[in-house]
Amino acid sequence: MTLISGGMVNAFDPAGAAGLDDDRRSMVERRARLLGPGYKLFYDEPVHFVRAQGVYLYDAQGEEYLDVYNNVPSVGHCHPRVVEAVSRQLGILNTHTRYLHDSILDYAEQLLATFPAEIGHVMFTCTGSEASDLAMRIARHVTGGSGFIVTANAYHGHTIAVSQVSPSMGEHVPLGVHTRVVPAPDAYRSEGDLGAVFAAQVEAAIADMRRHGIRFAGFLADSLFSSDGILPGPAGFLKPVAEVVRKHGGLYIADEVQPGFARTGDAMWGFQRHGITPDLVTMGKPMGNGIPIGGVAARPELLEDFGRNTRYFNTFGGSPICIAAAQAVLDVIRDEKLQENSRIVGRAMLDGIQALAEKHSSIGDVRGAGLFVGVDFVRDRATREPDAALGLKVVNRLRQKRVLISASGREGNVLKIRPPLPFSLADNDRFLGLLAETLAELA
Repeated sequence: MTLISGGMVNAFDPAGAAGLDDDRRSMVERRARLLGPGYKLFYDEPVHFVRAQGVYLYDAQGEEYLDVYNNVPSVGHCHPRVVEAVSRQLGILNTHTRYLHDSILDYAEQLLATFPAEIGHVMFTCTGSEASDLAMRIARHVTGGSGFIVTANAYHGHTIAVSQVSPSMGEHVPLGVHTRVVPAPDAYRSEGDLGAVFAAQVEAAIADMRRHGIRFAGFLADSLFSSDGILPGPAGFLKPVAEVVRKHGGLYIADEVQPGFARTGDAMWGFQRHGITPDLVTMGKPMGNGIPIGGVAARPELLEDFGRNTRYFNTFGGSPICIAAAQAVLDVIRDEKLQENSRIVGRAMLDGIQALAEKHSSIGDVRGAGLFVGVDFVRDRATREPDAALGLKVVNRLRQKRVLISASGREGNVLKIRPPLPFSLADNDRFLGLLAETLAELA
């Protein structure tokens, strides 16, 4: 199985439920009856988890699985400091941001200190989708435009507005008429200077908007192009794009839901690899280690008129409980030196997979930044034709070896390696050994 309706990569086909054991078959049937068809499961054989700790999850039979995929529990599943902070705050107070409370101010101060000095305000949401939606509202208000540019397989969230700038949602979720799509910046399959080529494509999209009477509002990009196949590119290649966006009066919106919070190792935020300062930065899932909090960090001048004239209120965005989780995450990243860990372990992971690529011609490219690595499977190294079938076989064979992983890219041919940040060198050795076994078996 490769893709299912809607373009989902690595999704369980309900037609295969008959082959599952009684427990999982019953749960799959119950899900279908109660939740409907909108909820998708991973893997050819779904997994039933009952608990987790650190970088491990445990199924109903007590079997241990190594998590090499989940970035939402960014500081590890059930981190005791996050659990304690949330539990303590739950017994004290949980309300909204229209009352005064110290914790949101303390956290905002510390969070903003991780950004360039030009970014001085933060607005809180519950999810990354809401953050993307809010960033788009701000961009429209500031520029007076409605046109947004995204990459070919981008994903930025689930709201109506944001799904219209998320091509990866599939053909049954139409793009907005004011949305323009540019090819993803794939250094492995591109020729010439990547930054110059990508900037020219963005400029051409802006020109096309102008020709159709659409005013340009902004360029929205995941700083590692995660859904496009994990495309870190050479550091700095996004600088010419930012210059083009600003030249034409648009805002540069950096989606840091996946690249942010120390994942790249060299920096706290993915955009910092490129030496740029965005106008708006969106955050989500990893911010609260699974507690629903997201946000938009912004240049203060962009929020002056928006804040005065546009009513914005989010009941639970920035609530004391969500802030308690987010504060604990920030503290753990600092105290456990997880940015440094991401750099060290990520380098070891890249080196290990590149060594495997020397033995397996099916690996066309290995790329990444910190603990975010992509393995690009190809049918032929000369043509660089994507091998989606092999990508999904590797994902499911690793799942059989109790390693959780998934795939990315429009074809689903890129192994998406994105473990929780405490992933250790020992965890990496275990993963590399099982990946080597899998590649040998599928050779």
